[in-house]
Amino acid sequence: MLTILGFAMIATFLVLIMMKKMSPIAALVLIPALFCVAVGKGAKLGDYVIEGVGNLAPTAAMLMFAIVYFGVMIDVGLFDPIVRGILRFCKADPMRIVVGTAVLAAIVSLDGDGSTTFMITVSAMYPLYKRLKMSLVVMTGVAATANGVMNTLPWGGPTARAATALKLDAGDIFVPMIPALGVGLLAVILLAVVLGRRERKRLGTLSIDDALTAPAVTETETVLVAAGGGDRLHKSTGGAGAGGTESEAPEEAGDGFKGLDPHRATLRPKLYWFNAALTVTLLTAMIMELMPIPVLFLLGAALALTVNFPHMPDQRARIAAHADNVLNVSGMVFAAAVFTGVLTGTGMVDHMADWLVGAIPEGMGPHMALVTGVLSIPLTYFMSNDGFYFGVVPVLAEAGAAHGVSPLEIARASLIGQPLHMSSPLVPAVYVLVGMAKVEFGDHTRFTVKWAALTSLVVLGAGLLFGII
Repeated sequence: MLTILGFAMIATFLVLIMMKKMSPIAALVLIPALFCVAVGKGAKLGDYVIEGVGNLAPTAAMLMFAIVYFGVMIDVGLFDPIVRGILRFCKADPMRIVVGTAVLAAIVSLDGDGSTTFMITVSAMYPLYKRLKMSLVVMTGVAATANGVMNTLPWGGPTARAATALKLDAGDIFVPMIPALGVGLLAVILLAVVLGRRERKRLGTLSIDDALTAPAVTETETVLVAAGGGDRLHKSTGGAGAGGTESEAPEEAGDGFKGLDPHRATLRPKLYWFNAALTVTLLTAMIMELMPIPVLFLLGAALALTVNFPHMPDQRARIAAHADNVLNVSGMVFAAAVFTGVLTGTGMVDHMADWLVGAIPEGMGPHMALVTGVLSIPLTYFMSNDGFYFGVVPVLAEAGAAHGVSPLEIARASLIGQPLHMSSPLVPAVYVLVGMAKVEFGDHTRFTVKWAALTSLVVLGAGLLFGII
């Protein structure tokens, strides 16, 4: 019964947000609450929620201060040269811009943190997409898929979890996977070319002067939403990732182009190299794990505000300017805590995993690596990485060992689903992506899932072809 209810809860959530019948925040809270009562554990709902909030509180804190930090860096002009450089290199060609999005997301993903990757990528690319009236779901879909491939880095999380769960060396898991992951990254770039050509066909190619002098986008701008197998145009009000239909004031619409405004009052050209050095130091400290990431961004945000805006009214103005993003993203994370808390606390995740493992035919035993790779695609979407790698992978590895399949092969195959995982509603970073890009989560999901799943299958095929899995 718990297995059926678990799948039903996830399916209900996805259907309602993709059909835009509920906002993601409301769905993340109300649907698990109803299912918790349905399984007869309504009295423990409070305990499940508090436990879930406690587990995700550090992530929420990190996102709050990271958004403030990178928001300040945008305000002071740190990313302006990147924006202008990419625009001039791409010659305002939509195809080159989409490819640039994939490459930028992949490069920034080297820091191992999805939230940081999305904040930097959106900060740099958002003004270009808005100025050229390109599809924002193309940006979020390509960025999420590229980050998903790179998320398999040993310090990114999944590889370390697989190594820990199966008591293996992370290097032994990751290094042989590099060729297959390289093919996956090439697949993302090819996808970017295809989507970019589609955008080029729709929009044409502007000159650099046309792009820089185009009229600012208003809240009634026509935005392409490439979803559901075809392109369709609709009027966008810039609803944030929280899933609402908030109206975007005209002056807020202008904010999306600050990266191209050389005269805004918040620019700090004399502090450019200080801000660049601070950002590099912050990312280096994060990669080296000198301190917990929430602490690093808390210190970084405080220092950035103090140095760039020493007067209190200016600091308050900068914090207020980014309060909308902070509230949307942190609210989404805490709402997701209800969903994950109920899913875990009621035992639904365990029953779902046991059912899936038990459904594997006995004859598939010698092919458990392939089975693991295929299962990782949906399971890492519907489950957290912790639940999958510590709850399911050991069981799959044990079943494979009985048929002579190496735990290393199981561990490598378990990484296959990461391109899709980064668009899972259980991943806090995806709310940073859709929130900063002002894209509806349902639109992002509908557009991205098919491409991300295809990328995962490409990685799986390359792994089989190279004999890695």
